[in-house]
Amino acid sequence: MEGRRELEHCLAAGFQLRTLFVCPEICPDKGAGLLKADASWRNGFSGEVEPLMVEIPEVLYRKVAYRESTEGIIAEVAYKSLELKDLHLPENPLVMVLESVEKPGNLGAVLRSADAARADAVLVCDPLTDLYNPNLIRASIGAVFTVPTIACSSEDAIRFLQANGIQILTAQLQDSSLYYDTDMRRGTALVMGTESTGLTDSWRKAATAHIRIPMLGSLDSLNVSVSAAILLFEAVRQRQAGAL
Repeated sequence: MEGRRELEHCLAAGFQLRTLFVCPEICPDKGAGLLKADASWRNGFSGEVEPLMVEIPEVLYRKVAYRESTEGIIAEVAYKSLELKDLHLPENPLVMVLESVEKPGNLGAVLRSADAARADAVLVCDPLTDLYNPNLIRASIGAVFTVPTIACSSEDAIRFLQANGIQILTAQLQDSSLYYDTDMRRGTALVMGTESTGLTDSWRKAATAHIRIPMLGSLDSLNVSVSAAILLFEAVRQRQAGAL
């Protein structure tokens, strides 16, 4: 884990810090407050120990850092993952679903939009990238920790959404209605596929409705992160305009 902001979001989400590596030449305050922010080890949970802070010289930091600008902070954090059974959704939740999105940068950008729209969860179905890929964490600016994000199969996600009465709106060009003509005020899952092939048939068949963003130019596809942002904020607009 690299960077102060990303690590702060990570600790706020309940991840446990193991070791904090700081480079005093780059980070004069030596990560002040970060060890204090990780209070989980103080709560007496089994197996948790007080984290360590290790100072490293700049020449070593430059060798081990994945990114160039991470404020001189690198951390070892205990791995944990959420599962669908761990989700506690409110009434009429807003869920973002991504099927087989491959590029960490795209997934990270979607997570930033999900955070901005206060989505209740992001489901990454049949993932082709690690949720804790350094490029994903960087692209999301730590939003992978601020929004409950779960990797699961499409089959499990569909079953979960249907069991919880959440309508499934699939973004596709074929047999679809304009997104702003579709009611998103009830519990809603917005489902996006890959830019190259779109969604698989399992999602198309499970959909409550198919929606599309109008394309007025020569191309028929937006970047998945841009499309996700448009749909998320349409849901926000509708919910703010009036309750069911």
